[in-house]
Order: sequence, then structure tokens, then C-alpha cells
Amino acid sequence: MINRVPREIMVPHRKIPLAIPPGMTAIEFFNSAANLENLARENGLLVNQDGFLLYRKLLGHSLEFDTSIILDTSQTILNPLGRPVRRDQLTEPQRHVWSRMSQTIFNYMLDRYPDPDQHLLLCGEASLDPTWPLSKPGVPSIRMIHNHFIVFPMDELRAAPAADPDNPNLTDGGHNNLFLSALSGVYGEFMQSLHLQYLRPIATNESQLLLTGYPQGLPSWEAIGGNEVLHHRRFWDEYDLILRGFLDFYRTFFAQVATRGATAPANLYFPQQVEDILMFNNEFFRAAREIRGRIKADPHFANDIRWQPAYKQILYRDNRGKLIVTISPNSVGNAITELLGIVVRRQVDDEGYAAAEPALVKRLLEVRDRLVDADLGDPVRTPSW
Repeated sequence: MINRVPREIMVPHRKIPLAIPPGMTAIEFFNSAANLENLARENGLLVNQDGFLLYRKLLGHSLEFDTSIILDTSQTILNPLGRPVRRDQLTEPQRHVWSRMSQTIFNYMLDRYPDPDQHLLLCGEASLDPTWPLSKPGVPSIRMIHNHFIVFPMDELRAAPAADPDNPNLTDGGHNNLFLSALSGVYGEFMQSLHLQYLRPIATNESQLLLTGYPQGLPSWEAIGGNEVLHHRRFWDEYDLILRGFLDFYRTFFAQVATRGATAPANLYFPQQVEDILMFNNEFFRAAREIRGRIKADPHFANDIRWQPAYKQILYRDNRGKLIVTISPNSVGNAITELLGIVVRRQVDDEGYAAAEPALVKRLLEVRDRLVDADLGDPVRTPSW
């Protein structure tokens, strides 16, 4: 019988050859235009006229397959806190290209790794929002929207030791847990009001990986039609609708936490559902009242509040071969893999990385070729390829 526990894996990486200027912290330098230019020059795979950069994750999560798309605005928006950090901040043409690129890469992963018992596939993003306290550990190194694509060999996960189940990045503890406890009823009712066609809500026990038992309690949806659904524009539109519903819920709730009796926020995506479901629900207002009281009494708790929407949203193939979407409030420092109960520890190991690098780069160049063939960008030449 499988022991369903979160797993912790060690991933070798090469020491990143970056010299941080004296007097700067790593976070300050990583968000500079100079560092982003270095990223494209040393690890860039593909760029397009819409501003998207596909690049190798040198400090990544998996040596099997690991890449990201980033909207590289570092040369045009010099204020790191003014850059787009969520999909709803993209223009409609950018969102269209973003969806086509995501579809193309995920389809490559499905073709290259057809057996769900052998490989776990996922893609997703965490909002790199500018409200992250700079004094906190785990502040994102690049404050720009990006989509992360990862493949884990299942044998590697099965052999991995158990992770600490009390790791706060696994539990999404503190005020983030409200969505799964005190607000689960009204949150579920609100998200079901979105009337999705290609995504159907599924229970927690249907969305969990057999190996880890994660996700735990998060709202999840199964793609109706399996892998073929990725070819439909409507699927990716609904993937965006889930994010927009989450953002409306988050903004409405924390507006009420901030100011008792606040009206619904402006510029909502679903104003009627907010008025009909949230603004007339006693569970919703009771939870807001509870959080206001804790903020007034506990400065540590108050300092951890994320007043602007912060999330992790992923699409993954589970061990049964189903495609599942889930979304979670985001706590400081955690990664999208931890939604699935996978904690990644990186270690500097030049030899270990060098042994895996040729096969990894081969696969990255294969997916780049697919994007080029689909007219989604042009290759980037680097010292490595």
C-alpha cells in the first residue's frame, strides 16, 4: 500500500555565475534590468514580438524537464514593482499568445511522456505580486509574470523521503487557510457560479495524487474531454475565468477585512455574483469580522496579510491520466510544486547537473522547435546552444 505523504527531493544545480555588485542584496539585483538581460543571454531559448521569453530554469525543480515563459518587461518597465504579475494584467493579444504557448508546451509534455504512472506533468504560475514584504524570506527573485512547466519522474518521487507535513509552505497556513476552512462553503458556491463548460468541479479525493495525498482541500476542476480539450480556446478562457473568480473573491473579502461595511470593489469581473452570493452571506461577514479582530490584536499576524491578490494556479496530469486545474491563495516562499505535496531542495552540484544537462537541453530544444513551427517565436542563441 502506498504511503500517502508529501515528498522532498534534492535537485542538483550548477553554481550560478553571477557577481552581485557590492552593496546590493540578491533580491535587489535579481530584479534589475541587468540581471534579466543576463538571463536571456545565457539561458534564453526563444523570444517573440509579444515580449515573451522562454528560458531554461538553471535553478529549477527537475532535471527531467523544466522551463518557463516570462513576460520580459525589464527593458521597458524599469520599476520592478510596476511590471505585470498576473494573467489578468496582460493585453488580450498577449493573453492569446500566452495560451497558445502554454498549449504547445503542455502538448509536447503529453507526447513526450504519455504514461501517467511514469511521469507527473504540471504547469502553472504563482503571482509575483509587489506586496511581498522585502524583509521576508522567499521573496520572488523576478517580479514578472511567468508560467512554469515541469516534469517529475514518478520513480524519483516514489523513492524520495517524506517531507515535514508541518512545513508552512505545504499547509498554506495562517490567514490563507481561511479559503479552505471558515470560507469553504461560500467560496465553493461562488466559484461554481462561473458556469464552466470544459472544467467540472471535483471533490478533494478525486483531485489528490495517490503518492502524496495533495492537493488538500483546494477547489479543483477536471478537464472534460481529457487531453484533447487543450486544443480548444474555450478551455484556456475558462482557465482564466477561474483566476478571475478567485481574484474577485479575494479582493471582496479583504476589502471587507480592511474596512467594516465596505462596498464591493470596483472593476469586478463578476459583479452580480459578488452582490448576490458574497455580499449577502453571513459566513462571509463572520470570517471578515474574525480576521479584523486578529489583525488588531496580533502584529505578527497583521504583518503577514497579503492585501493584494496572491495565488498559485496549476494544470497537472494526475496518476490516472486526468487533467486537473486547482488554485490556492499564496503564502510567502512556497512553490507551485508544493500544491501537489512536492518540496524541492536545491543543492550546488556541478557534476550532478552536468550529467543530466545534455538530455535536458535536448528536450528543451525540441519544445522550442515546436514553438517556432507554430510561429510563436524565434530561437535565441546562447553559449550553450
